[in-house]
Amino acid sequence: MIKDVNFEHDGRKYECTVETQRGAGGQARWWFSVTGDQQRYAPIEAVSSDTQASVKTRIIAFYKQHLFIRSQPPAARGHFGQRGRPPAAIKALQAENAAADAAGQ
Repeated sequence: MIKDVNFEHDGRKYECTVETQRGAGGQARWWFSVTGDQQRYAPIEAVSSDTQASVKTRIIAFYKQHLFIRSQPPAARGHFGQRGRPPAAIKALQAENAAADAAGQ
């Protein structure tokens, strides 16, 4: 099994190493870092049939998907008091509040 793969792609340098997880199981994973990104990633399991080309392909695909997800705008969230409520319950509560406001005027 290969232990290290280093390559460049789209102006970024990738440094990849196989590391074994601590604890039960001790699964080997490909950890990698990319220039300009402070995070390290371990997205794929290391297997004996890995080649430099297969590791490179899988890591580039993972990182492209990661960059796409990171580029998306954050999901809209409701007020903290309304989290976990179904949308119908929120609408009913808003209708009650509107009715109470109209009655109070």
